Amino acid sequence: MNARQPLAEDNAQRLALEQAYRARVRRHLPRNFAANLAHGMLGLTGFRLVTAPTFVPAYIYLLSSSKLAVGLALAAQFIGMALSSIWGATLIEHRRKVLPVVFSIGWLMRVQILGLALSAWLLEGWWALAAACLFLALFGLFNGVQSVAFAYLMSKVIPVDRRGSLTGLRNFLGGLIAAGVAWLGGRYLVGTNAFGNGYASTFMVAFILTSVGISALSFVREPKSPWVHPRTGLAQRLRQVPALLRADPHYKRFFQARALAALGTAALPFYAIYAGGGAALSGAMLGYLSLAFLLAQTFSNLAWGALADRHGYRLVFLASLALWIGATGGLLLAHEPGWVVLAFCGLGAGFGGYFVASQNLVLEFGASHDRPMLIAVSDTASHLMMAAGPVLGGLIAQGFDFAWLFGAAIVLKSLALLMVLRLEEPRGRQKD
Repeated sequence: MNARQPLAEDNAQRLALEQAYRARVRRHLPRNFAANLAHGMLGLTGFRLVTAPTFVPAYIYLLSSSKLAVGLALAAQFIGMALSSIWGATLIEHRRKVLPVVFSIGWLMRVQILGLALSAWLLEGWWALAAACLFLALFGLFNGVQSVAFAYLMSKVIPVDRRGSLTGLRNFLGGLIAAGVAWLGGRYLVGTNAFGNGYASTFMVAFILTSVGISALSFVREPKSPWVHPRTGLAQRLRQVPALLRADPHYKRFFQARALAALGTAALPFYAIYAGGGAALSGAMLGYLSLAFLLAQTFSNLAWGALADRHGYRLVFLASLALWIGATGGLLLAHEPGWVVLAFCGLGAGFGGYFVASQNLVLEFGASHDRPMLIAVSDTASHLMMAAGPVLGGLIAQGFDFAWLFGAAIVLKSLALLMVLRLEEPRGRQKD
């Protein structure tokens, strides 16, 4: 009896720490919910001006007159994110509070946007191109760290049954504002070459919006983690990744499913090109297709968020993949403008649901002290696939045709769906 008493006392102490931690999370939930909403909404608006396939590609092409330069500059962002995700996990997994890291890396990301704006104003020709590529690569590098740190912070301060509503509302409001700001930026900044360089002015607006957004995180009240992972070097943690995947077969299936679905985004840049050529659509109709995709992605976030809070992100992952697969097949069969627009609505809603589910489902695996590395490992695979996807997609479309490319994307997403079907809902077995 006496031999078992210390164990009982340890369990009681652990339970008391868990209860105190959860009580602090619930006590500060309204404040943390509002701060995360403001940060995500304004940050999403500003970052979309940089990451959307509009302003930056057009700016790089203006400087280089090279499609290859555009592809390489954009791929550099994903490669940087893939290289830095696991490093980001090693920066935070031993810390009881990660908010200082989120602030530091967040500001370093924003400095790259400021550098992009200033270089566009101050430099010309190849000097401007070299500076832009450098700032975009550094932006991707810091973004990989930030995505891990911020996701882990959200898993700490937002309970699992409220993350869906937060993510849905944040993406909905941020998407609407981003669409409006992008239209204004294109029309009144780039279109009029405002302040001597419309692209520089647009990037400066992105810097201002994202800076206001990260300032909102100063209102977050982050509780100290009861348990953290021992501080470990990057090389040692990399050697531990295979064991991490073997430890939980359900996480491994999620990891594989997310990587397959991310590779399935190879077709994403070619939807509009196919629709414009195959359906003989006008330039105006292509504009409507872009609007259909973005608005469907934006408005569907509310439904995906509500579904996640009630039934979990596994169901969102399954439903969004099924919708994405169906819409891709529908696009291949559509020859009338109305059906093409409808397919683009399905593509936008399906891709939006997948993106939300893949980012949030990972937060429900493992114990809290292992979560930074679990986030980083799945992020790394996803970013690598999203860097390789457009290159492979271009080769398939060039060597064969769009039907082969879309068919390959459907196969990859179907394999991802089968993986998720074999995945146990993690919410009921989550350990914090």
